[in-house]
This record gives sequence, structure tokens and C-alpha cells, in this order.
Amino acid sequence: MAITDPISASDLRRIEAHLIARATASDEAEAIIAEFCEALAAAGLPLWRLSLAVPVIDPLFRGVSVAWRRGQGMAVFPTVHGPEGEDTFLRSPVGWLRANDLSFVRWRLDQSNGCPDLPLLDALRQAGGTDYLLHAAAFAPGSAMEGVGISFATDRPGGFSQAEQAVVAGLVPVIALVTAKLSLSHAIREMLDTYLGPATGARVLAGEMRRGQSTVVHAAILLADLRGFTAVADRDDPLKVVGWLDEHFDALGEPVQRHGGEISKFLGDGFLAVFPVAEPDALTCAACTGALDAAREALARNDRLIASRRQDGLPPLEADIVLHYGRVVSGNVGTDRRLDFTVIGRAVNEASRIERLCDGLDRSLLLSDAFARRCGAALVPVGEFALRGVGRKQRIWGLAPESDGLSGGVA
Repeated sequence: MAITDPISASDLRRIEAHLIARATASDEAEAIIAEFCEALAAAGLPLWRLSLAVPVIDPLFRGVSVAWRRGQGMAVFPTVHGPEGEDTFLRSPVGWLRANDLSFVRWRLDQSNGCPDLPLLDALRQAGGTDYLLHAAAFAPGSAMEGVGISFATDRPGGFSQAEQAVVAGLVPVIALVTAKLSLSHAIREMLDTYLGPATGARVLAGEMRRGQSTVVHAAILLADLRGFTAVADRDDPLKVVGWLDEHFDALGEPVQRHGGEISKFLGDGFLAVFPVAEPDALTCAACTGALDAAREALARNDRLIASRRQDGLPPLEADIVLHYGRVVSGNVGTDRRLDFTVIGRAVNEASRIERLCDGLDRSLLLSDAFARRCGAALVPVGEFALRGVGRKQRIWGLAPESDGLSGGVA
């Protein structure tokens, strides 16, 4: 590929305007970046690869790099938290740039010296890259999203011309602005998903942020609690205890999400999850079936975790789960400036009362009569119990032993 005149100013303005318009109207980052790169290449810039490396606000990842390469399209490379992720970052071009307190560097990949020993540079050189430009742009202070590393690479013999380097430098501000917008959109959605759950987060993002914006819904309710947690918390290192608690929440919570439920809130050593019911009048509902499947799998996963912990000499944390069905109010509760998006109502209170029966009955899974009538599973009656604050005794059910050979439904 011979060196030609740099991309024209009119083409640059057109491409930049399209980039801004697309990023204003959409959060589809990969598609937006790919269109931008294809447009630059079509206009004459000898672009072989472009990447954006940004820190993210995410419970699993510290950062992400999205890269476009001519003929291959987009690829995403997340970096995890912890020592492994820290090492990955330090051995990256952006990590090198930050360690050396620079905002720009150029490395000629087709020359034998002058490049630091970084895995990405070596991989690009072996793939035919000849020139690599890296710019850093800072975002507004005050968050973990500190800025973006923007790299441009070419495989043309001789690398980028001086005029092309100037074009690339001129593109950095608009790319940084678009990246900041896309990163902020991602961070907002990720934080809402993390702290509220995907369905509830979407409602808040759609504007449900005022007190009184609540909805009455029918739902299967799953209430989980870790038995003996208080005693463990009293005698063991608190930081270790929190780590153990997270392990058990992973074991119990993953099936809930997989079977269509959403954890509404954590309650110290337990959590409340809801499975919205689409057809309240149906006696056998998919939400109840999903909640029961989630409860069974959660208890099995927790038992496996307990076995592993015992092998390591760690205290066990057994779980109790209650399944109930009823109407709940889902929405904002709190002060005018500090809200909790949660579920409340009589059914939630009843589930809490039923959970207190688990220990005395020596059963890790109890089902209310309202739930039992809808789940279609083989069950056995445990008894009728007076629940505090509930006017009449409630019939409580448990799972029938498999050896009983019950075919389904309540006995």
C-alpha cells in the first residue's frame, strides 16, 4: 500500500459528524466503532487496527478493550479484577503509557529496536503491523472511569506519514468524547443491573424514580436465609465471614436468575427474590415452577459448597428457603432523595413468618398453600401453623420424598 495524500478535511468532518450522530442515538458501541473504522479506511487512512481501552465500573472486570481490525471486525477483551488483571494491565501498552506518565507514544513495529517488551506489540508485529500510535485522553475526575487509551495501527510499509499522524491526533478528542458517552451509558446500566437487577434496573432507567411510582404484581416469592450465620459472624474474622457469605450467595442466587427470578434485596444473611407471574389466574404457572426448580438447585449447590468447606475445616452455613405466592407492591420506597426500589406487602411478610418455621420443623424448604396449589409438584403437608400477624392458620407443605413415588400435585 503506497503512501498517499491524507484523508480530506471534508471527509473527516463527515465521518466525525456521523460518529457523533450514531453515538448520540445509540449505545451499540461495537457497531458504532466498526462503522467509524470502516469509514476511515474507505476514505484513505491506512488503518489496519484501532482499539479503545477503558476502565469500567463492573463487579467482575476492571477494564475492557474493544478492537477493530481490517477484515476481522470487532473483538472485545475484558480484564478481570485482582492480581491477574493487574498483571495484564501492567503489560499492556496503556499500562506502559501510564507507568511512564505519558499521553502519547509511537512505536515502529517494523524496526528492530525502540519498542518495549509487551505481548500485544509482539503479536501485532508478527501479524504484519508496521506502526502503532497510542493516545491517552482523560475524562472528568471523580469516578473510576479515568479516561481512554486510543490506539491506531497500520500494516503499510513505512507506517503512518506525518500528515496521517496529524489526522489521527485530530480525531482523538471526538473519539474520546464518544467513548466517554458510551462508557457512561454502560456504567449506568451495569450499576443498575448490579444493585437492582436487570428488570428493575430497566424500570428505573425508564424513569421510575419517584415515590408513588409503584406497581401491584402477582409473583412467586423465594426467601432464602443462612442458618447459623449469626454465631459464625460472632466468632470469626468479619472480613472472612463476608467472603463466606458471598460464596453462599453465589451458590443460592445463580439458579434464581437462571430460572427467571430476580433478587429484590439482600437481607443480611439472606435475600428476597421474586418471579413475576404473567397469568395470575392459571393454577399451574411457569413462575412457580421456575421458583421451585431454582430452590431445589440452590439447596443442592449450597450442600456441595458446605461439603467443600468442611473439607477445608471451615464452618458450614446451611440454607433455608421458603416459597410463597401472592400480590406484592413493586416500586420506590424511602425519603424524597434516598429511595429503595423493592417489593413489599402482606405476601412478603407472610414468607418471612413461614421461614421461621424451618428450623423447628427441620426442613430446609417450605412452601405455602398458595404456592403449593400452583407449582404442580409432588408435595406432602407439614401442618397448619399460626403465623404472627396473620388472621388464620396457614397450611404449610414440603417436598415429597422421591421414594414415595407421588406423581405430582398436593396430597
